Amino acid sequence: MEKTLIIIKPDALQRNLVGEILTRFEKKGLKVVGMKMMELDDLKLEEHYAHIKDKPFFGDIKKYMKSSPVIILVLEGTQVIEACRIICGSTKGIEADAGTIRGDLAMSNFNLVHASDSLKSSEEEIKRLFNEDELFDYSKLDTIMIYED
Repeated sequence: MEKTLIIIKPDALQRNLVGEILTRFEKKGLKVVGMKMMELDDLKLEEHYAHIKDKPFFGDIKKYMKSSPVIILVLEGTQVIEACRIICGSTKGIEADAGTIRGDLAMSNFNLVHASDSLKSSEEEIKRLFNEDELFDYSKLDTIMIYED
């Protein structure tokens, strides 16, 4: 089974949407194997956003991501990366499809969640933000009802 990283961002915490967001992943049948609240420091943000850290707007993103703690999840499931990207919706809330987290709950680039975009980035992001002993391997009783295999 694949694993992916989800960050529930400061705007979601400020708007009391953590439960709503977590519920959407759980209702899909995805398994939570890691979860914690933390503050992201400059080093972690520069590593996470390495692809845009030289852009003029990066300072604003850092300020936003440090404005409150975040909730970080590791979810597991078949094709979990693709499933989570669909559940989250397009990056800009105003353009995201209805039924997605961003489409239903966001209007801007304050887009509530981050979801890893590939297996490679997922593995790197999980290693950056979780220790091995913070991830759990357990059986869920509903697995047979979610996956036909």
